[in-house]
Amino acid sequence: MSDLHQLLQPGTTAVVTMEMQRGVVGDLSTIADLAEAARTANLIEEIGRLLDGARDAGATVCHATVSWRADRRGTSMNTPMGRALSKNPAQILDGSDAAHLLPAFAGHGSDLRSHRHHGFTPFTGTDLDALLRNCGIRTIIATGVSVNVGILGLVLSAVDLGYSVVVPTDAVVGMPSHYAAEVIHHSIAPLAALTTIDDILATWSD
Repeated sequence: MSDLHQLLQPGTTAVVTMEMQRGVVGDLSTIADLAEAARTANLIEEIGRLLDGARDAGATVCHATVSWRADRRGTSMNTPMGRALSKNPAQILDGSDAAHLLPAFAGHGSDLRSHRHHGFTPFTGTDLDALLRNCGIRTIIATGVSVNVGILGLVLSAVDLGYSVVVPTDAVVGMPSHYAAEVIHHSIAPLAALTTIDDILATWSD
């Protein structure tokens, strides 16, 4: 716990949510397996609990979101995953309900938001690094989806940029669950401090 106290000073810590949007894990999701994994893990409620604690403690909350133009301009379909998703002409379009943050996460004026139109990770080609540095952030708590790509990419980019990273394992999901557990154990654990939402909240309440 002492290590968490050092890492999670509220004034220099940000909780970053990854793609907690209606069209990704919410009621308009087009990736059924991922949405089901989120439901099974009670992910929305659990991350919401962490965000409430972060705001109360004075930590920063930032939502990393994604959407595409209808004509796909500015979004390279250079991966099998991107090409598969693009077969749905309504896939998370700019301004659509699917692109919105989940209702449970919206409406907090103090939260930051970093948006992208391309790629699968939140730092490359976005303003996320500048936003966090301008707020004096040194530690990132990574939450959201998915462990397979987005969370792993967030962690890798963050440590390359010099941030310390904390991953509450009950605030991320991937699919299938056994594979996500292996990614956390073998790929993320060497890069980030693994913990739980309860331990983070306890650290902030001390």
